[in-house]
Formats: sequence, C-alpha cells, structure tokens
Amino acid sequence: MKEALEKLQREALTEIRKAKNKEEFLGIRIKYIGRKGLLTDLLRTLKDVSPEDRPVLGKLSNETKNLISLEIEKALERIAEKDKEGELLREYIDVTLPGRIFPYGRRHPVSQVMREICSIFSDLGFIVVEGPEVELDYYNFEALNIPKDHPARDMQDTFYISEETVLRTHTSPVQIRIMEKQRPPVRILSPGKVYRPDSDVSHTPMFHQVEGLLVDEKVTFGDLKGVLRYFAQKIFGENTEIRFRPSFFPFTEPSAEVDIKCVICGGKGCRVCGQSGWLEILGSGMVDPEVFRNVGYDADEVSGFAFGLGVERITMLKYGISDIRLFFENDLRFLDQF
Repeated sequence: MKEALEKLQREALTEIRKAKNKEEFLGIRIKYIGRKGLLTDLLRTLKDVSPEDRPVLGKLSNETKNLISLEIEKALERIAEKDKEGELLREYIDVTLPGRIFPYGRRHPVSQVMREICSIFSDLGFIVVEGPEVELDYYNFEALNIPKDHPARDMQDTFYISEETVLRTHTSPVQIRIMEKQRPPVRILSPGKVYRPDSDVSHTPMFHQVEGLLVDEKVTFGDLKGVLRYFAQKIFGENTEIRFRPSFFPFTEPSAEVDIKCVICGGKGCRVCGQSGWLEILGSGMVDPEVFRNVGYDADEVSGFAFGLGVERITMLKYGISDIRLFFENDLRFLDQF
C-alpha cells in the first residue's frame, strides 16, 4: 500500500504541474482527494493492513492528502493573482489624459417656479409654512366648511387612507392649523404636494400647490385684487392683464377665479385659451366667517382673503408647455431647456 500511495502522489503532482486553469485544478482535487477520489478508495484497503503498519500508512495517507491539497491551493492562488493583474491592466487609467467634465444638475422647472412664487409673496410679507401631506379629514374638509355631505366634496376626488385620514387634496389645511395656533394678524404662504386621482394631459395624481392666507383687521377684496395683480405681473410680465370672475369655494365668500390675458395669442383667441383670450390661473376669495368660527376667530373683528394656485399650471403657462406629464418623465432633453 505504501508503494500505491507514493505512486498516487507522484501522478497527482505531475497532473498539477501540467494543469493550466482553475477548472483543471479543481478537477484534479476531485479526482484524487474528493469524497469519491482515488485516495479515498485507497484508504478503504487500510483495514486489510496489519495492525502494526496501519499508523505508518495512515500518517503517509494524511501527508499525501495535505501535499496534494497544498499544491492545488498554491496553483489557484497564482491564477487568482494573474487574473487580478489582468483586471488592473484592463482598468489602467492614463493620468495624462484630460479629465471628464460632468455636467452640473439644475432645479426642476416646477421647483424653479415654486421658488419664484414664494419669493414674490415673501416680498409682500408672507411667511412660508408647511404641513403634513397625510391629513385628517377634519382639516382637509370639515374645518374648511366642507362637511361630509357637502356637494363640493365631489369637486375634489380624494385618496382615502382611512375613513378619517386622506392624502391632502390642497394645502388649505395648513391655513387651519396655523390659525388654530396663532392669533391675527396672519400672513402665510403654504406650498407643497397635493394628491387627487386624476391623470391626463393637464392633471396628474400628484401635483404642487401654493396657497396664501391673510387675516387682519379691515382686510378687503380690494387688498386681494392688489396682491394678485402684483403677483401676476411679477410672474408673467408687467404688461399682464388680469380679470376676476365670480365663482364658488366653500371656504371663501365672495369667491373669484382669476384669469390672465392669454400668453400665447395675447387675447385674440387661440386653441390654448379656447378662443376666449383668457387663461385661468388661480382661485381666490374672502375667507368665509364659518371658517373663522371653526378656529376661534371673531368674524366681526377680523377679515381676510385666501388664494390657491397650481404650480404646474403656472409653469406650463409661463413656458408654453402643453402636457403636464412632461414634468414627471425625467427626460433630460426636456429638463435641460430650463
């Protein structure tokens, strides 16, 4: 058996010297020292050896196995080292070449316009405040004079998380939260994301609004008109003409839609403005006394106005964009224009 072990060792080492790749070395390992290898088969005959020779042959068997295993491991390490050197050569960097210039990112057009809107109203003394996007039904509707059976709820399709919890449909709940904590005067602007289940060329399930609120003594509709005229001329240009149309909102009375002279045709009538010459940009009105009562204000002592606008709509009108979905497709060919 000793001669058989020595022969097996010589043959294994010979094959190891001739092997060229990882697969061949692994094959040699399985062939000689695997669970069903030649050395394992040879060790099964150890029971037939005389008891006095078994310790010597057992030791020789272990030495043979360890030697074959060690030589294979050395060979695999050499192959791994060569592979690593080859990979480094493939990834060689020529430091004398000029560096790559990576383009700077830029703000999204909706973010740009939202910042501009906030800046305009900040110049008028409005303070920017924020609130939760997951809102209680009370703040989103009831405190704004829209109870559960009010038909105005049909005007605002809503994502309900539970019976009493919604994804806010406007940023008006922020106004209620601020008035609950602060006594007049109040002059705030609430920008942020809002959610409604709409999706077409002019609506998306998530969009951005900016809403404003001013509450103080002797605030009039004339103050509202002056503020909104100033805003329209700042965002669209000094020659922008605006008009107020009577409308309805549960939380303001009287209420008005605000239009600007069409920025595409200059008021002559075109496809964009539906041949009317005017484009709607926001809704507004004097705060309903019922809303004041809901937050503990005395409607006989204070008055105020509120307004709300969609940032995407303002951006589309400002830059002549026809499809709101372009804002959310992340196409650099579109975004790089702003």
